[in-house]
Amino acid sequence: MKNQAYELYELPQIRDLKDMVYTKARNVPEKTAFTFIYGRNKRGCRTYRQFCDEMNELGTWFFMHGFRDRHIAVIGENSYEWLLTFFAVANSGNVAVPIDKELPKQEIRRLLDKADVTVVFCSKDYLDLVEDLNEIEVFSFAEMNSYLLEGQQGIQTGIKSYLEYTIDTDKTCCIIFTSGTSGASKGVMLSQKNLAFEINNTCRLFVLEGNTIALLPFHHAFGLVVGVFMVFNYGYIIHINRSLKNVSKALKESKPQTLFVVPLFVEMFHKQIWETARQGGKEKQLRFLMSLSDMLLKMGIDIRTKCFAAVREAFGGNIKYIISGGAGISTFYIREFRSFGIEILNGYGTTECSPCAAVNRNYHHKDGTVGLPVPGTKIKIAEDGEVLIWGGHVMQGYYKDSVSTGEVLNNGWYATGDIGHLDKDGFLTLVGRKKNLIILSNGENISPEELEQDFLKNQAVREVVVYEKDGVIAAEIYPDEAHMHDFAYFNEVMRTVNNGRPMYKQVSRVYLRDTEFEKNTSMKIIRYKK
Repeated sequence: MKNQAYELYELPQIRDLKDMVYTKARNVPEKTAFTFIYGRNKRGCRTYRQFCDEMNELGTWFFMHGFRDRHIAVIGENSYEWLLTFFAVANSGNVAVPIDKELPKQEIRRLLDKADVTVVFCSKDYLDLVEDLNEIEVFSFAEMNSYLLEGQQGIQTGIKSYLEYTIDTDKTCCIIFTSGTSGASKGVMLSQKNLAFEINNTCRLFVLEGNTIALLPFHHAFGLVVGVFMVFNYGYIIHINRSLKNVSKALKESKPQTLFVVPLFVEMFHKQIWETARQGGKEKQLRFLMSLSDMLLKMGIDIRTKCFAAVREAFGGNIKYIISGGAGISTFYIREFRSFGIEILNGYGTTECSPCAAVNRNYHHKDGTVGLPVPGTKIKIAEDGEVLIWGGHVMQGYYKDSVSTGEVLNNGWYATGDIGHLDKDGFLTLVGRKKNLIILSNGENISPEELEQDFLKNQAVREVVVYEKDGVIAAEIYPDEAHMHDFAYFNEVMRTVNNGRPMYKQVSRVYLRDTEFEKNTSMKIIRYKK
């Protein structure tokens, strides 16, 4: 199919998450929804009917224990129990509060307090993070079977309070904290209406055609809403990956058709592909095949499936798409993976937009952009270049933070803080963050991300942050091991980046560092802590 505009996909519309679960349990009850590893490499799975039954049992257990209108935190590694708890909480009128398990203990406790959490469900490996908490009840995923059994018995004796509970779609159903890349984490309030809008409309842009594996953490809006809820709505299997240590093995076993990841994974996969080629003495052969394949593809001849079977086998053999979000990704990776027959579709969103606001389509995409706006969404560019978003997926506000809410919401429009532009076909391109803009003494505004992308095209640049220092533009680089302290090499890289740019956009100094930049748990560089 040619890369061009085509009709939106059509899927049955859901009212809320409970409606989504009930619809799937009714229409495809025996189809597998989730697969997972538990214990010592034991394999488990749940059909849509089984998941629906267990959600009802846990929700009934909540009501039997008086959990109504409570803020209930979910903490732990990706697991079936984590997802089951979230669904049961959000669909019972309670408020689910996913918490990043990798945060320091004191930060976790601060967020629990900030979100008014009174109940915590936690995996056994992280119970120490929430021990000795006053006025907070703590329950372990390890005891899930007993909760489900009690809920099942309650339903059998005629307790129908959860089964008959009608969801108020305008009510907050979850509070998801931002990653805190440029400041303190804020609690984003999302309703069932927000989530249903996001699922219904984003699924009209991109259509899934096979099974997936959940690699991103569930406390991350992208990992939860896009990587789980939308896949569930499509009706395909979600393999729940518990640990990133087992990614290679999990990919080969789950054989995903599509991956939902952040650029860090793409970079890691790319590095592994070329490292494997080098170790096997096939680097030159792979380069030749890529050139040949690209040339033939322009002539309408596609040999990628056969030529790059070994590359694709590392992903399980069925891989067709990688949906990348959460941060910008270099077109270098998009083109390299396309040569292998794997299409990287870049998307864009924020937790405040539930989270997806735009994405490139299966057969209508533009390299270097973050795609087309989600149907029903309006995107406009303010006079200063800031991207503004309006739609049913825009958050209700930040929990107990009216000041911050007022700073970003105006008549339903969310001010993203991102600088970008729309082209004649409606594709959105991001330039950088408004907060990161370098404003020179001559009044010129420079987006550091634009320069950083060019530095990252060089394989020796592992990480880079561009900023203003002493009135000029500087680039601070964390190099690969082979080029540590090699100022001559990186000064040459700087000259390459500067080539063709006006003087005011040129980098004047390069600084090298021995350690990685500090990052948040989403693996984004915390810029204000250079």
